[in-house]
Amino acid sequence: MRACRNNAIQVPGMSSGEDSKTVLKRKKLAVFVSGGGSNFRSILEASLQGSFFGDIVVLVTNKRGCGGAEFSREKGIPVILFPRTKDESDGLSPIDLVAALREFEVDFVLLAGYLKLIPVELIRAYPKSILNIHPSLLPAFGGKGYYGTKVHKAVIASGARFSGPTIHFVDEHYDTGHILAQSVVPVFPNDTPEDLAARVLQEEHRLYVEVVEAICEDRITWRQDGVPLIRAK
Repeated sequence: MRACRNNAIQVPGMSSGEDSKTVLKRKKLAVFVSGGGSNFRSILEASLQGSFFGDIVVLVTNKRGCGGAEFSREKGIPVILFPRTKDESDGLSPIDLVAALREFEVDFVLLAGYLKLIPVELIRAYPKSILNIHPSLLPAFGGKGYYGTKVHKAVIASGARFSGPTIHFVDEHYDTGHILAQSVVPVFPNDTPEDLAARVLQEEHRLYVEVVEAICEDRITWRQDGVPLIRAK
């Protein structure tokens, strides 16, 4: 790939049997967190190392004092509080959140342990541009109430032999959007929920960076039946 002006690169390609070049714009990313933000940290580290053609320009959280928000402030990344509640009166409304993301010229929204339902206003403003990571192989062990350790407890209790993270596009419900990528990890007979969580989280970090690299390089295609696919480099 060859660098161009205005944060763009030229990607060699083929068109009608002849060499062609596609100009790729550097993507601006918003990350949403509610807790420690380990996936946020992993993605940020990969960005700073030049692993993908994009930058995290803003972090959104519903908990102003969470570890992810504190880390974001340490790194000089702006933090937005959402949603507005009686306890967080300076949180943004859905319409104001969309306006704020537009101000940051955000291309993609990455949910990384954000536990609130995404408002329809944001989904409509960013169609096919909001991703979430879930710590099970959806559609199993997903939906409202399935988050964190609860997921891993349910997996172990079911007797499932495999688990792993799922990255999917976000729709108006919990964990029901089109699946983009999954990675399988084994469930061992003597696993505790904490054991399984650690194994899945390690794979989350790898998979999310891989997917972010693909979206920043415009390598997502959509099948006629609406299923998203990742093109190889």
